[in-house]
Amino acid sequence: MLGKPSFADFIRGDQIRDLIVPSGHSPILNRRRAAMIHSRVRMVAMVFGLLTPLWIIIDVTVFNWPLSAALAALRLTASGAFLALALDPRPCDDIKDAWWRLAALLAIPTLFFTISHPLLYEQGMDDLRIAVTAGYGYLPFVMVAGLSVFPLTAKEGALFAAPMLAAHLGAGFYGSLVLPFPSYISALWLLVLIAVVATLAAISQLHFMIALLEQAAHDVLTGALSRRIGEELLRLQMAHAQRSNQPLSAIFVDLDDFKTVNDRFGHDEGDRVLRHAATTIRSLLRESDALVRWGGEEFLVIMPDTPIDGAMIAVERMRAAGFGKRPDGALQTASIGIAEQHADRSIDWEALVELADQRMYQAKQAGKDRVVSTEPA
Repeated sequence: MLGKPSFADFIRGDQIRDLIVPSGHSPILNRRRAAMIHSRVRMVAMVFGLLTPLWIIIDVTVFNWPLSAALAALRLTASGAFLALALDPRPCDDIKDAWWRLAALLAIPTLFFTISHPLLYEQGMDDLRIAVTAGYGYLPFVMVAGLSVFPLTAKEGALFAAPMLAAHLGAGFYGSLVLPFPSYISALWLLVLIAVVATLAAISQLHFMIALLEQAAHDVLTGALSRRIGEELLRLQMAHAQRSNQPLSAIFVDLDDFKTVNDRFGHDEGDRVLRHAATTIRSLLRESDALVRWGGEEFLVIMPDTPIDGAMIAVERMRAAGFGKRPDGALQTASIGIAEQHADRSIDWEALVELADQRMYQAKQAGKDRVVSTEPA
């Protein structure tokens, strides 16, 4: 879940779990992370797709024809796979899809290494061939180090590094290309160390992304989500609700006569009233709900998997707790409109919010300090 706005240089205690496992990440963080992973997968795939065939010239120069032909075919196949991944036009805003694309990126060199190793083994090595073959033997080191460019959790880093570690270990048991077996096993420890360092770098990227997102996601005054992030969250929640045929409620809250607070008592007092109202509303929400400052004294509450009657229960709790006091001691009230995407047949999140907004205005026109959850008869 997204926390209070912060751009801390050090990892907060509540962020540690998010840096170790991805299961607690918010939908917005997953969407941003998926987009970045996809972008960097395409970039790396394009670079490898263009560079991989260039080594054919060296293979043909150093190795005999049957072997060089096999290596050339293998390189061209790998290059084609890389370029297909790089040029894939499909968008990626789902973290599971991003995982599959990253796995595909790493699978190509892993298979290349696994197939090329037996071809190169026992080829009568001279100094030049040993030097060229080292480029194949050290491929796992390059790919494991490449994990550092992706924003990953510790668990993800370990899982994505594991196939390359296994391929390196398997090659050692099959027969070393460059090193004797004991030295090959020692090299495995170096590969593990590189994997750990690369994963730490990936975690650092993820932490930086979380800090940036938290800073941009929240309204500084009230601690509620900003409208821009709220719209993005609504879009994601609406898509999920429509796919799973689950309810999604939107509660539009507008503080009554708030302009008079600013006019009579000043903006500092108005800010205090806003903070108190936001704190009260947020304290009564579930962890899965979200509070968005929609603008001025308007707030939007997003309640996934919640029908109208469930949203009404939440609203009654808010009204019972109150929205704080105005500077003159009077109770601050609010006019509230509720809409639910399934019951109201809202085709998109904009229509859902618009309907909740209209019902809020109906509550205003009916005398304020009211709740409207259905169309008037």
